[in-house]
Amino acid sequence: MVEEKFVVPTDVYLKSGIHIGTKFKTKYMEKFIYKTRPDGLSVLNLQKIDERLSIAAKFLAKYNPEDILVIGRRESAWKAIDMFGKVIGAKAYAGRYPPGILTNPGLENYIEVKVLLVVDVWPDRNAVMDAVKCGIPVIALCDTNNQSNNIDLVIPGNNKGKKSLGLFFWILAREYLKAREIIKKDSDFKEKLENFTEE
Repeated sequence: MVEEKFVVPTDVYLKSGIHIGTKFKTKYMEKFIYKTRPDGLSVLNLQKIDERLSIAAKFLAKYNPEDILVIGRRESAWKAIDMFGKVIGAKAYAGRYPPGILTNPGLENYIEVKVLLVVDVWPDRNAVMDAVKCGIPVIALCDTNNQSNNIDLVIPGNNKGKKSLGLFFWILAREYLKAREIIKKDSDFKEKLENFTEE
């Protein structure tokens, strides 16, 4: 593995546990799995995580921040989602997805967006289904146990751990701002990783 090519140093990835999957693996996620440990946990390929994070950031950068919606029902993602929304200016729903906000213009909280990013396709499935109905592309963080139906872009990784989710959204925010040329280089990004991670 070539160190310089990674968006963050390998040890930062490893410390966050971003590569530690579950004991269960779906057919689709097999191609992202590097190996299975003796304890049965699958280990995701860091290179693929890094690649997909870069692709996702470049894809998101095609959209204005207000056209991006981030959803995450899992509590360990709430702080990361809120920070991501604040830092880039995207719409963020940490917690339960309000049903119909993408599909029912009659609702007070109806919103129009052009792309959806979800933390986990299973707890966030209602948002995914609404996005599919509206023809909105869906990016999802997927662990080894996730299905990828209706997902346009999968980012493999541990989508349960606070540290790993904090790192995901911290990297995405930084790379998004770089791709949109709001900041020039990594050192211009002043947000601390700790601000994205639940205590």
